[in-house]
Amino acid sequence: MAKMQRNTVLVVLSFFAIYFIWGSTYLWNKIAVTELPAFMLAGIRFVIAGSLIFIISKILGFSLKITKQQFKNTILAGFLFLTFGNGVVVWALKFVDSSFAALEVSAQPLVVLIMMRLFQGKKIQPMSIVGVVLGITGIFLLVGQKDIIAQDGAILGMVLIFFCMLSWSYGSLFVGKADLPKNFFVNTGYQMFTSGISLLIISTLFGEQWSSPNTWSTPVLWSMSLLIVFGSIVTFTAFNYLLRIVSPEKVATSTYVNPIIAMILGWYFLNEDITAQSAIASVVLLTGVYFINSKKSLTIFSRFSGKRIPKNPLE
Repeated sequence: MAKMQRNTVLVVLSFFAIYFIWGSTYLWNKIAVTELPAFMLAGIRFVIAGSLIFIISKILGFSLKITKQQFKNTILAGFLFLTFGNGVVVWALKFVDSSFAALEVSAQPLVVLIMMRLFQGKKIQPMSIVGVVLGITGIFLLVGQKDIIAQDGAILGMVLIFFCMLSWSYGSLFVGKADLPKNFFVNTGYQMFTSGISLLIISTLFGEQWSSPNTWSTPVLWSMSLLIVFGSIVTFTAFNYLLRIVSPEKVATSTYVNPIIAMILGWYFLNEDITAQSAIASVVLLTGVYFINSKKSLTIFSRFSGKRIPKNPLE
């Protein structure tokens, strides 16, 4: 795929988006889910974001025509990434702190690596083996805290997030080979819109009580707006732009930054505790992710160069 012309200002702004905005989505989701049903929240977010992407695409002259197979693949990819991968994580935030969720999700590259070994027979490089060991150790330290486990629903929240990581990781492998719309913006729009519809159907089946935006509190209105505009449209566009401009391992560095941003914001705005064990777990876990994403073991991300792979369930 031909590289686009580099624009230094756009590159800097795009890195700011995938570093700080993605890290902030944990806070925004946590605020919104305190008042709104999780599946309704995620469904409204993605239906509106997908619709806006379609409108913007038409204004920019992008064709929205896709084949039947591409449409089926966008539905499946959207389910793996957003319907299950995001929707269930948002629901899990009812039981765990946003900072805890961000740290657990940061182990996703480790899960991708193991899946590539199991399903594709990819050899795990020595640097990645070190990363796997550190990653597993970090997860053990993170989820093994008695104070956290003792909280109501905490174990359920941890398990749900883990299954969402499995869904997100398998989705990452799927899009590497799937026939999807060539235009990443259009591809994202279809995934978001179809996932949003699915989430609203799930919300109805679960009997969630829907509410009108005019009854939402000001913090929830702001959080939802930020999730739609910045957490969905801006960051996904920035991510795909960077994949075409810079090397994949540089884009993957957002994996190291997002949990730190989430921890700081959760502590500052929501008074979430950062325990010493959580801090140690974050250092160990993120060091493991670093080894997995190191240049010598780049197979996870390089094979997806030019394709859109969300790396974070709360993107």
